[in-house]
Amino acid sequence: MGTSSKKNSGKQQEVQRIFDALSSAIARHSLPPGTRLVEAQIVEALSANRNHVQSAIQRLVLQNIVTIEPNCGAHVSEPSAQEARDVFAARRAVEQGVVENISQDKMKRHIKALEEHMQAEFGATAGDDRRAIIRELCNFHRLLGSVSENKVLSTILDNLMLRSSLIVALYQRNDIPNCQHSEHKAILSALELGDREGAAALMLDHLNHLESELQFNDESKPAVDLIKALV
Repeated sequence: MGTSSKKNSGKQQEVQRIFDALSSAIARHSLPPGTRLVEAQIVEALSANRNHVQSAIQRLVLQNIVTIEPNCGAHVSEPSAQEARDVFAARRAVEQGVVENISQDKMKRHIKALEEHMQAEFGATAGDDRRAIIRELCNFHRLLGSVSENKVLSTILDNLMLRSSLIVALYQRNDIPNCQHSEHKAILSALELGDREGAAALMLDHLNHLESELQFNDESKPAVDLIKALV
């Protein structure tokens, strides 16, 4: 590999690192909707190059996770009520396809990851750390994308889940419903039996339930320390 190719590869890896750090902070609600993304603070928090930070932010903009406004800079996107409904409509289509792509053989190949996740999810839902609960519940859906072994569906779902984390942060009506873990278990049980049609129906019911828990309002949001959120 030539010097130019090595530099380009190094830049891509660094941009990916920053992108992942910001995405993770958004997904776990450390950076809630509306948070200003001040480049200088991100540079400091992640010991990063400003140009790489700008590239990572642009990637988030392209995925509708971050919004840039003239004279205001970049901030974590604040999905409208209509966008929230659209995201859930997209999730119903994509996640039905994900489940229908999961055979019993695929379940067997990924059984260890599934068992480890369900243990982590149970532990989180048994506690009172809201961010941990949301993280593990969302990771279930991402994991199913991996189990489907369909990279296109998995990539689309990853973006939808990140956008969903913004929606939950803005519009979740109650604390996280206790039934989500049991609903996840029911979906897995159907897949283990090879009942993909039944699993797809359970997934659609699950997503409809999640959407019913949203309450569209405009509440004031506390200020966020960007550096603390990323460190």
